[in-house]
Amino acid sequence: MTQLNTPYPSTAYLTGFLRSRSVDAVQEDLALALMLALFSRKGLQALREQAQLKVAASPQIAPQITAFLDQFDRYLSTITPTIAFLQGRDPTLAHRINTRQFLPEGARFATLDVYVDDEGGDPLAWAFGALGLQDRARHLATLYLNDLADVLRDAVDPRFEFVRYAESLATSQPSFEPLAQALAAPLNLVDRTLQDLTLAVIEKHQPQLVLISVPFPGAVYAAFRIAQTLKARYPDIKLALGGGFVNTELRELTEPRVFDYFDFLTLDAGERPLLALLEHLQGKRSAARLVRTFLRDDTDQIVRYVNFVEPDVAFAEVGTPTWDGLPLDRYLSLLDMLNPMNRLWSDGRWNKLTVAHGCYWKKCSFCDVNLDYISRYEGASAATLVDRIEAIVQETGQTGFHFVDEAAPPKALKTLAAELKARQLDISWWGNIRFEKSFSPELCQQLADSGCIAISGGLEVASDRLLTLMKKGVSVEQVARVTRSFTDAGVLVHAYLMYGFPTQTVQDTVDALEYVRQLFEQGCIQSGFFHRFACTVHSPVGKNPQEYGVSLIDLPPGGFAQNDVGFIDPTGVDHDRLGLGLKKAIYNYMHGIGLDEDVRSWFTMKVPKTTVARHRIARALGQRG
Repeated sequence: MTQLNTPYPSTAYLTGFLRSRSVDAVQEDLALALMLALFSRKGLQALREQAQLKVAASPQIAPQITAFLDQFDRYLSTITPTIAFLQGRDPTLAHRINTRQFLPEGARFATLDVYVDDEGGDPLAWAFGALGLQDRARHLATLYLNDLADVLRDAVDPRFEFVRYAESLATSQPSFEPLAQALAAPLNLVDRTLQDLTLAVIEKHQPQLVLISVPFPGAVYAAFRIAQTLKARYPDIKLALGGGFVNTELRELTEPRVFDYFDFLTLDAGERPLLALLEHLQGKRSAARLVRTFLRDDTDQIVRYVNFVEPDVAFAEVGTPTWDGLPLDRYLSLLDMLNPMNRLWSDGRWNKLTVAHGCYWKKCSFCDVNLDYISRYEGASAATLVDRIEAIVQETGQTGFHFVDEAAPPKALKTLAAELKARQLDISWWGNIRFEKSFSPELCQQLADSGCIAISGGLEVASDRLLTLMKKGVSVEQVARVTRSFTDAGVLVHAYLMYGFPTQTVQDTVDALEYVRQLFEQGCIQSGFFHRFACTVHSPVGKNPQEYGVSLIDLPPGGFAQNDVGFIDPTGVDHDRLGLGLKKAIYNYMHGIGLDEDVRSWFTMKVPKTTVARHRIARALGQRG
């Protein structure tokens, strides 16, 4: 329900913190366990039974199901070794996978045809070359898993996704009713498998309190199914829900039915609320002295929010995350996208760590700057951070780190790099930053020398007018110089890009794409992704829409999730249609294709000529120093 290649860090953070306070805490990753159970010999045999029932019930059968049943014996014989290969436990299998004769190939493999050259050569040679044996095989094995996921979706549950399972039941969903109806429905194969896994870990650990973290909407349905199972079988166990989804979407919660599943919901950083909750459950603290906690009043069944004001646990005192109890050798390194930067999200197991809590900038108008995870900025000394890094390397045996900050502060990264050098500690790391001028060529090289392999940052709309309106605090030319400095230091650069921001015109969009084209052309960025702007209720745009030239659409009634809010932009631009061209362009740019073409060629609608000088970025780079 999150990632398959590495544990989501919230449980590692809280387990480490609770143990530092002498609390007997253990952790389990049921998302990984569910996936490994479904995609096993036993899981595929159960899937075949469901597929056969589907065939018997309806003449209109998805071709994926037919192909799966026709090649079932091959799927059954290849699933165990393929999973082992993706877990890094059987690397020599790459030779057989690369023959294209070992794995059954379904509809997902059709994407490879895009890459066949005019002479009918190897479709993946351009991406992996002669030496990319493991990468090539991992990409093919990932397509194989995606084929099986399609079968599971068609035969068992149309909501199934590896990462975004049933997320429509939770994403900005004001009414709890759709989720309630889904939870009242009979258990399907996925539900039953998750239920069995849940009961097994409860039997193993015998807990008194279960904390469930839901970072994204795609984890919510499974979280409630887990809670449903526990309430039915172990009614005395207390359940608490937290995580990123709760912190952003459930801040105005009034729906009492949520508490048929969970006893408590906590907001924002979990350390202080959990200490208060533990004292409450031990009879040492009244419910009126809970911290940032929702609960239901037993007398009138009304949801109440209790926030006894106490200082948060300082970031420097939260302790070191621990991955103890998580099966680090069972995560899967997938290779969905061939772009070297995009693959970092799904390929390889990264130790996730935070350089500082919150964002030191906290001004961007599209961001949730009013919420704790952005607004409360706290750092820790470089010595403390490197102590944590050393402890994690010793525990996991792995030296790859993903710094998961909203925007890692340049000063903190500089001192961190110096401390790593002083201790002669070699790690590989990547993370998110702001493309600000503090990242000089010298600092970029220092970070690269400390192990930085890649960075990502928000360019958003590549327009100085809109960047100013967004309060990004950067200009396009500044971004060009910073990103090129990272590239020159051998660091991969990924740019987050946005379209559909309030008052953005077609001309703005065309000009932004021209800037992006030039950034790729000049070697400033190697990767990027366009996403559609969404207005959230906690952002400056959502709080003060008139300042951005838009009006908000009233939220529908309901006491459940609230985050995205619709708005009316008087420009009337068809951003969805423009988005198709933007995404097609950037996909090609990432593969070095079409960089010499007029940006208008990517759009299916007539758009104006760019007003950006063709060598604007080249000139900006020439002015460096």
